[in-house]
Amino acid sequence: MHTSSLRIFRRACFSTSRWENRARSSAGFLRLFFRFEARQPQNGLPAVTIRDLLRAALRHRSDRIILGEIRGGEAFDLLQLLNTGHSGSLSTVHATSARQALARFTSCVLQSGVDLPYRAIKTNIGYSLNVVVQLERRPGRRFVSQVVEVKGYDPDRDEYDFGAIFQSEREPL
Repeated sequence: MHTSSLRIFRRACFSTSRWENRARSSAGFLRLFFRFEARQPQNGLPAVTIRDLLRAALRHRSDRIILGEIRGGEAFDLLQLLNTGHSGSLSTVHATSARQALARFTSCVLQSGVDLPYRAIKTNIGYSLNVVVQLERRPGRRFVSQVVEVKGYDPDRDEYDFGAIFQSEREPL
């Protein structure tokens, strides 16, 4: 198991003068930030998985959830929270293109062990994700190479409906 972190953003009203000197948004709310971290079992303490952390984030009624990296079954939990009103959430997945990122995300959801049909999973992904941003790494820098809008999923063609928002010009290595 890898160590990864989950960041949760939540808005709460402030009520004491001690908090008034801290950063406030223009709406008068304090921004609270919780950081949860996965861990392997240690010193008699049980393991804490990313899936456990996502469930805990839902209990906190978070406005935003930022998940470091999708590698496995936690993708299903992320898909569920995107389908239940946490649409401002964000995560990363390693892929060579924006289209390949959706294929990789689909594979990770299938690894979760949940008994859902393939088309249902892809349809949920197609309607839950709005934008995929592809970053490339070149010597000494990273840059946005592609941004696509995910408009849905066509089960008859087994394809996602994409709209290109941005495509960088390829630079020679």
